[in-house]
Parts: sequence; structure tokens; C-alpha cells
Amino acid sequence: MKNLFQRSLTSIALIFIIYLSLSNQFVFFLLLIAISFFVIDEMFNLTKNILNQNKSGIFLLNLITIIYLTFFFTQLSLFVNFDNNNKLFFVFFLTICVATDIGGYIFGNLFKGKKLTKISPNKTYSGLIGSYVLSSLVFFYFYHQFKFSYSLLIFTYLISLVSQIGDLFISYLKRKAKVKNTGNLLPGHGGILDRIDGMIFAIPFGINLLFIFK
Repeated sequence: MKNLFQRSLTSIALIFIIYLSLSNQFVFFLLLIAISFFVIDEMFNLTKNILNQNKSGIFLLNLITIIYLTFFFTQLSLFVNFDNNNKLFFVFFLTICVATDIGGYIFGNLFKGKKLTKISPNKTYSGLIGSYVLSSLVFFYFYHQFKFSYSLLIFTYLISLVSQIGDLFISYLKRKAKVKNTGNLLPGHGGILDRIDGMIFAIPFGINLLFIFK
């Protein structure tokens, strides 16, 4: 639990910075570019450690990374600037991802228990439950504060699930690369990718899910 304060403080600071940037389209765009730069750099380092001298494999994985992140951040920029309601949904998705991370960390450390997977030894079933518990609290806050529909509770659990899968995927890559963190920029988290590993999968999933059922 020693890193809980740092993790929570970093998460709150990131949400606050992103929330402020939403008021200005250009600032939000610049923020996305900055995040993209760090994430791509950290992913490049991971692929280099994993594939060593396999230049063609490194090039292919790096190309996939660039294409995916370009698509994601372009879609996100268009989404939040299309409608003011979309900004609220973006903050909703973002907060679910943060709650998923913190809930898993708190419950996992408090109750411990059976390991969820060998990919990430720190992941437990109690942490899985904690992720859903805190995500549910996020939903009920938005439900009461912004009159969200109860149908979005299903969205909440699906986004939380995808966020956890994204976290496990990046954990798998770090395990293959034999590194603990993707970087050391953020206190209590490591690199930018360590912080947004679940978000880069869960937020586009939430956006597209919203388009389908809206």
C-alpha cells in the first residue's frame, strides 16, 4: 500500500490536467500529441527489448503501434470536440479506468488471495472485484450527478473489463521485455504507458460502444 498515495495523487493530477484541457480544442490536441510521443517511445523500447535484433519484427510492431495510437487519438479528438455531451462521456470513461486501477490495487493489497494470472503476479481475484466495486461507485456518482441511464452500468463493467485486459497485455509485454516499468516519468506509476495501459484500449472501446447503442 506504500505507493497508494502516489498512485492516487498521480491519477487525480492526470484527470485534472485532461479535464482542464477539454476547455480548449488546441490544448487538448497538443496534450494528445505529447502523450502519443511518450507512449510510442516507451512501446518502441519494449519491442526492442523483446525482439532484440529482429529488425523486421521491431519495425512491424512499431508500425502497428503508430497506426493504432494515431487512430485512437484522432478518434478521441474528433469525439470530444463533436458534442459537449461527449466530453462528459470521455471523463466518465477515463474515471472508470482510473477507478479500475485504484480499486484493483487497494483490494488486491488489502485482501490478497488467489492470483488471477501468471502474466502479472500482483493481480488477484480480490483486486478484480475491487476494480468493479470502485467502477460501480463512479457510475452511481454520474448516475446521480448527471442523470445517467442505468443501462450505462453495463458499459461501466465492460469498460472496466477491457481496461484490465489492456493492463494485463502491457504487463505481458513488460514481462517479455524483462522490465518492471515502461519508464520513470510518473511517481508511483513508472512511465506514461504504465499509467494509461488500460485506457488506450478501454476508452476507444467505450467510444465505439457508445456509437453503436446511442
